[in-house]
Amino acid sequence: MMSDALKVVVVDDEQLARDELCYQLQRIAEVEVVAQAGNGLEALSAVDRVEPDLVFLDIQMPGLTGFEVARRLLTRGAESPAMVFVTAFDQHAIEAFEVNAVDYLLKPVEPARLEQAVDRARRRIEAGRPSAAVGVQLNDQLEQIVKMMAGRQVRRDQVAIRVGERFMLVQAEEIIFASLADESITIVTGQVAGTSNYRTLDDLQARLDPEVFWRVHRSHLVNINKIKEIVPWFSRNLILRMKDAKSTEIPVSRAQTKRLREYLKL
Repeated sequence: MMSDALKVVVVDDEQLARDELCYQLQRIAEVEVVAQAGNGLEALSAVDRVEPDLVFLDIQMPGLTGFEVARRLLTRGAESPAMVFVTAFDQHAIEAFEVNAVDYLLKPVEPARLEQAVDRARRRIEAGRPSAAVGVQLNDQLEQIVKMMAGRQVRRDQVAIRVGERFMLVQAEEIIFASLADESITIVTGQVAGTSNYRTLDDLQARLDPEVFWRVHRSHLVNINKIKEIVPWFSRNLILRMKDAKSTEIPVSRAQTKRLREYLKL
């Protein structure tokens, strides 16, 4: 049996997404976030250290995915914590898990839906840990989904940004551009602008579709579908006017000018 407060570990490789989920969890009565983890190995270490009742697992993570972490935790049998997946996968992929998993949350996570997941987890835990047979069955389901996703390059569907004191998850295709200045990355969409927790533009670019997001300059990453106007500049270089409210002008490096001219047949 668990104590009155539900001990929770939150696992997500994006710190802003973790912070937002922790913020929501802390607003739910009798829930205590006892640890956070930024990847699968950290998650396993945190579970060993704090022995939580419940783990919220992001699915798309470098190294060990949420699926792989779940498989390892399931081998612990009755000692395995309850698990809730947090995912950007579409509903059809999620339905494959619904028989035995505690719950699955779609990003961005809605507060009411999160409370429902916590309630389900609490009932599951109070009723006793899943049997070994159930663990094996869920493990088999995880294996099937991992095989289904094998070879498919998974990209971030949402990106977390800080806007004032809050965190928002924006759809990747809504991003107009991202710029680096003073060691801080600013992400701009048609509706909001905020800062990213990614340390470099390389890190951010690696999580986005390379066919859509181009590094046109060492300090700028743009969505090529959000370019409003291309302006010739000195020495045959180009300036991009973007589709944000300010029509921000972004310089294009010499190497990327050649690529852009070839792509757009300029």
